[in-house]
Amino acid sequence: MIVSGTKELAAPRETVWGVISEPSEMAKLMPGVESFEVTDDTHWTAKVKVPLGLGGLKMTMNFEQLEERPPEFASMRAKGQGVGALMDMTTSFTLSETEGGTSMAWEADVKIAGPVGAMGQRVLQPIVNQQVSEVLAALEKRVESAGGGETGAEQGIHPASPEAYEPDAQGPTHSTTDQS
Repeated sequence: MIVSGTKELAAPRETVWGVISEPSEMAKLMPGVESFEVTDDTHWTAKVKVPLGLGGLKMTMNFEQLEERPPEFASMRAKGQGVGALMDMTTSFTLSETEGGTSMAWEADVKIAGPVGAMGQRVLQPIVNQQVSEVLAALEKRVESAGGGETGAEQGIHPASPEAYEPDAQGPTHSTTDQS
């Protein structure tokens, strides 16, 4: 599945570049990151927990920087493995200066295999959309604070977790009986 978009950021291109090109900065933006380790200049690993139904899918993600043209373009590949899922994702970012800051065009080609992948795009698309929205919101807060040094959680960006999908012990907040 290919997802893409454009995000306008009220920060200079160099500031945005400093975040998206630095693995430890990107890790702060990603929801569900439980641990993170830089292997070398172009490789890093993260253990993440992705929300999936009433439970979470834990994956080990191996990232590789594919191409970098500072401060305008970067691409990376992420391969992940967890119980019931294999993921292969290629992502690219293109940054352009604008009058108000920076325009970031991004595209991700996400392939998921295994039983989780068999659920189909209809089920997985909302999960992917939620993850992307959280990363973009955290990026926006991070670059607009221009080096505030806070993590996503400290900025009020909470990782997506299975807890977000647990039903309320009180039951539904509205009647489920036919009122007609």
